[in-house]
Amino acid sequence: MSAPAGSAARRPGIAPDRPLPYRLVATDLDGTLLRSDNTVSQASRDALAAVVAAGAAHIIVTGRSVPWTRHVLDDLGYQGLAVCGQGAQVYDAGTHRLLTSVTLDRQLAGLALAKIEAEVGPVAIAASRDGLAGEVLVGEGYVFHPELPVIHMTDTTELWAEPINKLYIQHHGLGDDGLAQAAQAVAGDLVGVTMAGEGIVELLPLGLTKATGLSLAARRLGVTAAETIAFGDMPNDVPMFGWAGYGVAMANAHPELKAVADEITASNDEDGIAAVLTRLFGPVE
Repeated sequence: MSAPAGSAARRPGIAPDRPLPYRLVATDLDGTLLRSDNTVSQASRDALAAVVAAGAAHIIVTGRSVPWTRHVLDDLGYQGLAVCGQGAQVYDAGTHRLLTSVTLDRQLAGLALAKIEAEVGPVAIAASRDGLAGEVLVGEGYVFHPELPVIHMTDTTELWAEPINKLYIQHHGLGDDGLAQAAQAVAGDLVGVTMAGEGIVELLPLGLTKATGLSLAARRLGVTAAETIAFGDMPNDVPMFGWAGYGVAMANAHPELKAVADEITASNDEDGIAAVLTRLFGPVE
């Protein structure tokens, strides 16, 4: 990847009469825009306000499904499109409408799960149901973020009762990278496999990535990949970096993402996004 010709990534600021360095700013949430306390800093808010004031668009691209994302959007006063569910959902925050939604074939998911368990032994399971109000079902032994709402399953057949966007798996003897690699090796022809954060290995519809959803949203906005700068921190952001014109990894990012980034900024707790955007777009007026 490389920045567009004349990009302000190579200079400290932009003059008002010069073209925008990028027309679209895509930011991941957890570990990227959100700090460790799950808040968005004032510096990040100001930098994003400057982006919008300059005439560019900001789009959130997150592994979280819409129900787990909506409260963050509301806090930001966000009215645009958001890509949720690892690319499965394009959500219009202004009208509270789900514009696109991709579901995981439950028969394929069950087969993939069986192959994974045959390889590594039993795994703890959770599932994200489809829709604007889709619940996250959590099975025995699965450890989830304590601040996010879930429904605890007593019967794993509940997993397959309604359409789902993805499965989450955990293995208490394998690390996240090891589990993701094992799952990819034995079931990668059936489902997509990604690691989205600590304890978050996901099984997705085959071929679905953040880049899939971002490209759909960008098309609606009339923006090209070359006009997009993306920020992220985890391996699930690798496809997004591959699609966008310029990819910025946080200092706290996974080594796999840092390896493909065009730039590494400060951490999510040190206003890394704000540092880059202020350099590119200048401070909010």
